[in-house]
Amino acid sequence: MGIRENLSLVRDRIKQAKRRAPNPEDPVWLVGVTKGVSVEQMREALMLGLEAVGENRVQEAKEKVKELGRPVAWHMVGHLQTNKVRDAVPIFDLIHSVDSLRLAREIEKEGSLLGRKVPVLLQVALQAKETQFGVPSDAATLLAKEITSLTHVTLMGLMTIAPLAEDPERTRPYFRQLRELKGRLEKELKIKMGILSMGMSSDFEIAIEEGSTLVRIGRAIFGGEWSHE
Repeated sequence: MGIRENLSLVRDRIKQAKRRAPNPEDPVWLVGVTKGVSVEQMREALMLGLEAVGENRVQEAKEKVKELGRPVAWHMVGHLQTNKVRDAVPIFDLIHSVDSLRLAREIEKEGSLLGRKVPVLLQVALQAKETQFGVPSDAATLLAKEITSLTHVTLMGLMTIAPLAEDPERTRPYFRQLRELKGRLEKELKIKMGILSMGMSSDFEIAIEEGSTLVRIGRAIFGGEWSHE
């Protein structure tokens, strides 16, 4: 199938999953992950109404913005190195992958220079892997508190990447943990966070059933091998 058919199917699957969600009336944002996707493919998806795009690499995003402009929101969904923050902040409307105070402070500095508040998500690692990015869940409260004290950074919510699994049902506990963590942080820090960024091509329906408000989908829209977006 082509992009038109894929996008229509994804939207229908989101609609069906929302009916099984804790709050079925809440919107679920669809971010099309465009890592390795051509400008022509992206242009087609945008013409079909794709509401946001997500990039994993700052340089790739810079080149695509030159070609496409900013008809929709651009999201940074990949790991962000501190030495890329200066280029990232002017491009992205939302940064999903803040996982350290050092990174948050770099974003704060660039936000201050541009005179804007930078919306971010706290990336949480819910599985014990040294190679995985994200703050451990038991350290999330302290880091969230530090981020909320910054002047030019706005904490909008949480993000996680569930482990790859051939059976999507195995991802459910991770998504449930993130939803519960969000509730605890909101209560402890007396803040309100509207975004739970969780769910990709292989597991987004389970994520929505567990309360996701934003799904990051690449392969199911643009094709490609079965992997994390």
